[in-house]
Amino acid sequence: MLTILGSSHKSCDGVSRRSFLQVGALAAGGLTLADALRFDSQVNAAQPGISTRKKSVIQIWLAGGPSHIDMYDLKPDAPAEFRGEFRPIATNVKGIDISEHLPHQAKIMDKLAIVRSAYHTNAGHGMGSQWMLTGYQPTIEVSDNIYPSCGSVVARMKGPNEPGLPAYVNLPRPLGLGKAAYLGASYNPFSPDDDPNRDGFQVRNMKLPGRVTPERLGRRKGLQAQIDKIRRDVDIKGDIEGLDKHYRDAMEMVTSDKAQKAFDIAKEDPKVRDNYGRHDMGQSCLLARRLVEAGVSYVTIQAGGGWDTHGDNFKQLKDNLLPKFDRAVAALVQDLYDRGLANDVLVMAFGEFGRTPRINGGAGRDHWPGAMSILFAGGGLRMGQAIGTTDPRAEAPATKPYTPGCVLSTMYHTLGINFKHSFHDQANRPLPILNEGKPIEELI
Repeated sequence: MLTILGSSHKSCDGVSRRSFLQVGALAAGGLTLADALRFDSQVNAAQPGISTRKKSVIQIWLAGGPSHIDMYDLKPDAPAEFRGEFRPIATNVKGIDISEHLPHQAKIMDKLAIVRSAYHTNAGHGMGSQWMLTGYQPTIEVSDNIYPSCGSVVARMKGPNEPGLPAYVNLPRPLGLGKAAYLGASYNPFSPDDDPNRDGFQVRNMKLPGRVTPERLGRRKGLQAQIDKIRRDVDIKGDIEGLDKHYRDAMEMVTSDKAQKAFDIAKEDPKVRDNYGRHDMGQSCLLARRLVEAGVSYVTIQAGGGWDTHGDNFKQLKDNLLPKFDRAVAALVQDLYDRGLANDVLVMAFGEFGRTPRINGGAGRDHWPGAMSILFAGGGLRMGQAIGTTDPRAEAPATKPYTPGCVLSTMYHTLGINFKHSFHDQANRPLPILNEGKPIEELI
C-alpha cells in the first residue's frame, strides 16, 4: 500500500478529512514514500517571505546536552572542581583555544565560528529540546512536538531545492522532537531508518517491490487518476486537489533514480568514507553532504551516542563522543569547502543545553541551560571567530547573551526565510515562526 500524507491546506493545521490518502492497489508490499515529500509549490508560492534560494542546512543534534566547558569554552584557571581534566589547545586562528580532544576542528577553526554565550532557562530534556529545535519554550514536559521543528518549518516555507527529493530528512532515524506539529504530517521528516555505517545500508521503501514493475505501477497510476476524477466530482471542498502534488512527488521518488542515487552512500570513495569515520556519526555526516548536494534543504543528524554525561563525563567524552564528533565535523566542513559548497550549506551543531560547570560526585556534569556553546560553519556567514564570553566558571554569559531564537533566526536568515511569518495552530491562533530573537550580528 502506498500511503500518502498530504494536505488540502483548508484547515488551520493543514489536515482535513481527506488529508490521509491510501492508494491500496498502487504498490503491493507496504510501500510508504509520499510522507517524505514536504512541499506544495502552489501553496508556497502564495506565502509571503518564502525563499527560493538554493541554500541548505545540516544540523547536528547533540542529544542529551554537550558539555560546553569541556569542548569550546574551557576555563583552565577555574578551580579544579570546575575546570575538569581537559586542557585547551590552540587553533589555527590566533587567540581561539578549544578542547585538546577536538584536534581536527582546531586545524580548521578559520572555517568555523563558535558562539560561547548562548543560554536559556529550562533544564528538562524534552522542554529544552523543544526550545532549541522550535524557538518556543513549552510550558509542560512532553515527548512530542507542541510547536513545529525548524526542519519542518523549512520544509513548509522552502521545500526541496530539487524536485523528486524530500525537503527535510532525519539521519539515521527519526528525531523524537523533529516533527511538524500543527503544520501537518506532510512536513514531518523523511528518514532512511537505518545506519549508513552498516554494511548493506538500505533506505526503507525507496524501491518498488520486486513484482511491481514501473510499467505496472504506471497502469495503477492511471487507474488511480480515474478514481480521483470521480472523487473530485463529489468532493465539493476540493480537498483532492491538495493531494495531487504529494502524490506526483511520491511517484517521482519511486520511479526515478534521483533520490536513490543521493542515498547510495556505497558509491563514495572508501577513502572519503574513512576520512569521515566509520561510525554512525561520520557516515551520517557524509550522507547528509550527499543529500544537500542533491537537493535536500534540511538534514538533521542525531548520531554518535548520547551526550547526557551525568557520570564519567570525561571518560565518555574522550573515549567515544568527542573523537567521533571531531572527526566527522572536520571532514564534513572541509569537504563542503573542497566541493565549493561552503557558502550554500550551513552546518550547525548544538544540543538542548550545556552541562554544569561544577563536577558532581560521579565525575559527571548535570543539566545546565544557563550557558552553552553553538558551532556554526559555512552558509556564507563570517567564520574564524569565537563570539561572546561566559563568566570565569562558564556558568552564565558575561557578554553578548544569545537565546534559542537568536540561533534559529540566524539559520532562517541564511536560508532567506522570513522568521516573522505567522502560521495558524489548531486553535486558529496566529503564531510567528519565532516569537523572539534576531540573527547574530557578528555572523552575518
